[in-house]
Amino acid sequence: MEMAMEADAGFGVVPLEQVRALDGLDLFKGLMEGRFPAPPIAKVLGFQVAEVERSRVVFTYTPVFDHYNPLGTVHGGVAATLLDSVMGCCVHTTLKAGIGYTTVEIKVNYVRAMTDKTGPVRVEGKVINVGSRIATAEGSSTTTRAGCWRTARRPA
Repeated sequence: MEMAMEADAGFGVVPLEQVRALDGLDLFKGLMEGRFPAPPIAKVLGFQVAEVERSRVVFTYTPVFDHYNPLGTVHGGVAATLLDSVMGCCVHTTLKAGIGYTTVEIKVNYVRAMTDKTGPVRVEGKVINVGSRIATAEGSSTTTRAGCWRTARRPA
């Protein structure tokens, strides 16, 4: 398992020609290690790639007030986006160079709300199956303070 390193290439988009030349695992190791820029969505939501291995990716995220909905909790769309992203990334780690993916569907079960008092959240994606046309992954977000917050399942 690879863990996050200190190098930082900032935020941006890796050129498509470069992405197509890398297998998914090498791409995500490069993102985590800072050899490639983190995608702009990581800046907007404030998450980082913390761990990468084949079929598994972990993000870290700390809920902030700026992500609140009108009811005073972090918007469910933030959680869904984090889960969709981490599950897509774990699927991508299994793909050969030049192969892409997209989300087919996502189902999220919201167990409890997040607030800016929640503290750091670990968002983990794990591949369940990679077929010739569709891959399935599961994701969860947890905190050391209260256990599982959300779970999701996603065919990619």
